[in-house]
Amino acid sequence: MKTYDIAIIGSGPSGASAAFEAAKKGLTSIIIEKEQLPRYKTCGGGFVYRGRRNMPFDVSKAVEREFFDVDIRFDAKKLALNTVRKKPIISMIMRDEFDYLIVQKAEELGVKVLQGEKLLALDFQNDFTTLTTTNKQIQAKFIIAADGALSPTAKLAGWEESRLMCPALEYEIKVPDKDFERLSKSARFDIDVVPFGYGWSFPKKNHLSVGVGNFTKSTKKINLKENYRDYLKILGIETVLKEEAHGFIIPISPRKDGFVKQNVFLIGDAAGFADPLTAEGISNAIYSGKLVAEAISESNLSLNEANKLYNNKLNNKLLPELELGVKLAALFYENRTLRNLLLKKYGQRAAEYMTDIFMGDRTYPHNFKEKVKQKLKVSLF
Repeated sequence: MKTYDIAIIGSGPSGASAAFEAAKKGLTSIIIEKEQLPRYKTCGGGFVYRGRRNMPFDVSKAVEREFFDVDIRFDAKKLALNTVRKKPIISMIMRDEFDYLIVQKAEELGVKVLQGEKLLALDFQNDFTTLTTTNKQIQAKFIIAADGALSPTAKLAGWEESRLMCPALEYEIKVPDKDFERLSKSARFDIDVVPFGYGWSFPKKNHLSVGVGNFTKSTKKINLKENYRDYLKILGIETVLKEEAHGFIIPISPRKDGFVKQNVFLIGDAAGFADPLTAEGISNAIYSGKLVAEAISESNLSLNEANKLYNNKLNNKLLPELELGVKLAALFYENRTLRNLLLKKYGQRAAEYMTDIFMGDRTYPHNFKEKVKQKLKVSLF
């Protein structure tokens, strides 16, 4: 039975990026993936520039479209905002091609990829863990759980659910040429077409990814299928030629009980690292994969040291941003009257700020509550 430095469960952007970074640092790694690659992955497929700019290699091969402007619309006030940048704000990807590209880059560096093998059990021992999959047994010193929002690996390692899990519904649709031409000029977000959430229209190479999601805790019953049908009307789509529906959940708050148990490290959606305000998760998934590989490498394969290093790296930037994002999301989605009052006066400025975050040029403001109070006073008086 071969022993690896790291076993990575899941071949999405977080897991594949962790494998790539670990291999660059000379660690032996294996990716365990339950599906055969490339595999379809439900996702809007909007890859913001802050993630793309930090990729260690060119990903243009997996990019279907690039958008240098973004439309943000608020149905309640009929407010339409547009921002423009010289670099692509959002790159449209299909996750099967994008994820597999990163996996292939990792393979080129010597990472072993085990496909069609589901992780069934973890046997924790002193110096390593035995992983039992559908047909094999593998040993590893470290395990990285990169198996998405539901993360069976996290459950096997003893985590209980503490993330805020929000539902989303996405449709890959084909529409008449005139509609596709009209809607393919920019990426579009429509805030409030779903209670406490938004709808999105992302043009791909020859179809649209249209979705709706609820992105905050709500006691109100929400019918996403009905919201989607209403959203098609807002988009002016009367005829859908082909339609494939995919439901999924997005964890939009970090876990409250830590990110390391035994020798298992959580990254990406398994950890709850999607942006709480936008629900965009790809860029932080890749970033967390890089951080965990760095931590394990810098620890010289010491579990205690890797644990400490990983938590220090998370607390340096990512976790403070996510904690602020949770608070901003509550203000943005749950206080519509206050939000719309501020947007009426400062909407374009807010859109530019948010775009700067997408570009990786800014982070969420730490003193946002004080800024909101100041802006509110100006708006009222």
